[in-house]
Amino acid sequence: MLLQAELSQLVLVDYQARLMPAIFEAPLVLANGVRLAQAARSLKVPVFGTEQNPSKLGGNAAELAALCDKTLAKMQFSAVEEGLSDWLRPPLGPAPGNARSLPKHLQKPSNTPTERSSVVVAGCETHVCLLQTALQLLEDDFDVWVVTDACSSRTERNRDAAFDRLAGAGAELVTTEMVVFEWLRSAEHPQFKAVQALIK
Repeated sequence: MLLQAELSQLVLVDYQARLMPAIFEAPLVLANGVRLAQAARSLKVPVFGTEQNPSKLGGNAAELAALCDKTLAKMQFSAVEEGLSDWLRPPLGPAPGNARSLPKHLQKPSNTPTERSSVVVAGCETHVCLLQTALQLLEDDFDVWVVTDACSSRTERNRDAAFDRLAGAGAELVTTEMVVFEWLRSAEHPQFKAVQALIK
């Protein structure tokens, strides 16, 4: 199964300026989070951010925050507990007409856009906020893709333990380049050169 840009959403978890100095491999992790967000915006993939207790930890790094469509401030470690799923799966409008009036094959197709069921997740700390958010997204029937080189914790051991648990729970573990090239699919994509430049 490959990622499809038109079915994807990107969630960037807690890349907060006051937290990042304590994070293992923080410069690489933040750079990859920014690359993902830039690629997502080029390919019309919605980008959401989260911030854990921003009154204490501050906001997300400015270069990443500027790329988010919306940012969810939270106190719970899992962003799902604070309503993230409602952002990712907005309520659908009622079906037009009387459902019993025509056989299904004669009904007009709905104008409702296809649900974006693939959630690409990256961020910090992998073993706390990202893990709890991703596990609850899986429970909410999203397909969850965790971008390993855009995630970290204060220690490598905690980060890696989270990856093991996420894989066991059914999340797909991927890298930034895997996500970007699966969203593109082809060197003939109109955004190929612009997006490729982000990872060179």
